[in-house]
Amino acid sequence: MTNYLDFEKPLADIEGRAAELRAMALANEEMDIEDEATALDKKASDLLKKLYGDLTPWRKCQIARHADRPHCKDYIEALFTEYTPLAGDRNFADDHAVMGGLARLDGTPVMVIGHEKGNDTKSRIERNFGMARPEGYRKAIRLMDMADRFGLPVVTLVDTPGAYPGKGAEERGQSEAIARSTQKCLQLKVPLVSVIIGEGGSGGAVAFATADRIAMLQHSVYSVISPEGCASILWKDAEKMREAAEALRLTAQNLHELGVCDRIIDEPVGGAHRGKTASIDAVGKAISSMLAELSGKSPDALRQSRRQKYLDLGKKGLAA
Repeated sequence: MTNYLDFEKPLADIEGRAAELRAMALANEEMDIEDEATALDKKASDLLKKLYGDLTPWRKCQIARHADRPHCKDYIEALFTEYTPLAGDRNFADDHAVMGGLARLDGTPVMVIGHEKGNDTKSRIERNFGMARPEGYRKAIRLMDMADRFGLPVVTLVDTPGAYPGKGAEERGQSEAIARSTQKCLQLKVPLVSVIIGEGGSGGAVAFATADRIAMLQHSVYSVISPEGCASILWKDAEKMREAAEALRLTAQNLHELGVCDRIIDEPVGGAHRGKTASIDAVGKAISSMLAELSGKSPDALRQSRRQKYLDLGKKGLAA
């Protein structure tokens, strides 16, 4: 069953009518509805292209959050072989919002780490909707340390609304854990590539994405705060999220212009959730390409170029 976003309601009506006609034909073999159903399919296809050809930043936020988009677990299962999950921060607990471990990408050993939101009610609760606690970031630090020790490239898959803001997380040093994870990214002597596969929210995303190369899926977003949170602070009205999304410059296209994102990965028409296999394959090719660009660089060269990349952020203008 397709989950339609608010702005896709006209599309849902057309595709629903086509499905109803075909269901009626199955119940009554004498009915000939194929021409009408085909015409509706064509109309739906044209409308889909129109809707996704001119998306506002707020609509891109909705697509980035779509429940049916491929998640970290889907990418790991499809792209990596010999995946061996590693758990726990060796200090407090294992955070299920962050998954990671040793794996091979096209035969090359790597360390893969990512946020996992879950795909149904039970798994979303278990994964805390992709919002990591301090132990999640400390687990990521442990895995990055291991990768550095054994000379393994690190691949991170970012998809989080932000770090979990709960009382317990704050008591256990949420901000310190995020800062340490960001610091560890900058200290790595091995290649680090990151892909924003959905939401890149706040410091919870930066802690994984302070990378040599950052790629974003076409309809993903990456921002210091959610549009709703921004609107609540600036206008005291969360309903102004559309204006906030526009002002935040959070789309992949905005961030590529500003030099934050290094490449944009195309999604199928209708978003990654309408073509999961194609989207996952495209991400795999992008990761392989980014790692190839970094191969052969010395540890010192990697660290210096990564440091300079982030020192240079902000040099490109923000003029509208």
